[in-house]
Amino acid sequence: MERLNAKLYLQNYCIIQENERLRKKAQLLNQENQALLSELKQKLSKANQNKTKSSPNKNSATSTNQGLTSSSKP
Repeated sequence: MERLNAKLYLQNYCIIQENERLRKKAQLLNQENQALLSELKQKLSKANQNKTKSSPNKNSATSTNQGLTSSSKP
C-alpha cells in the first residue's frame, strides 16, 4: 500500500510540476500576444490617421470603397 501511495505521490508531483511549467508558458504567450495586439492597434491607428490626412474628402473615400466592394461581388 505504501509503495502504491509513493508511486501516486510521485505522479501527482510530476503533474503539478508540468502544470506550473505550462502555466508559466501560457502567461508568457499571453504577454506576447497582448504586446503584438497593442502594436497592431498602433499601426492601424497610424494608418487610419495617415489615410484621413491624405484624403480630407470622406465622400470620395467612401465611393472608392463602395466601388471595390461592388466589384468584388459576383
